[in-house]
Amino acid sequence: MSANHSMQAAIERKLASRFDAEYLAVENESHRHNVAPGAESHFKVTIVSVDFDDQMLIQRHRLVNAALAEELGQIHALALHTLTPAEWQARGGAVADSPKCRGGGKNQ
Repeated sequence: MSANHSMQAAIERKLASRFDAEYLAVENESHRHNVAPGAESHFKVTIVSVDFDDQMLIQRHRLVNAALAEELGQIHALALHTLTPAEWQARGGAVADSPKCRGGGKNQ
């Protein structure tokens, strides 16, 4: 993908159009892994939406995966934090950091 059509932008666009998101953050975490500079292979998504009310975690992830079906075939890892507005508020508007990369031979 060109810089104008980055994977990160495509993920943001698809999720914003599919969900009624109160908060949406898509972070490219590829730099934390043993990949080429500028890679777009590892992402962390935090999405807060009323669409997740009354949905179990697996159902929320399936909804996101369905929205990103095309992109999932092109990336290596996708960390999902799918929260309702009440859950987001209870967490103080924060999610856990992704764990450090344990593979690929890169020293952490």
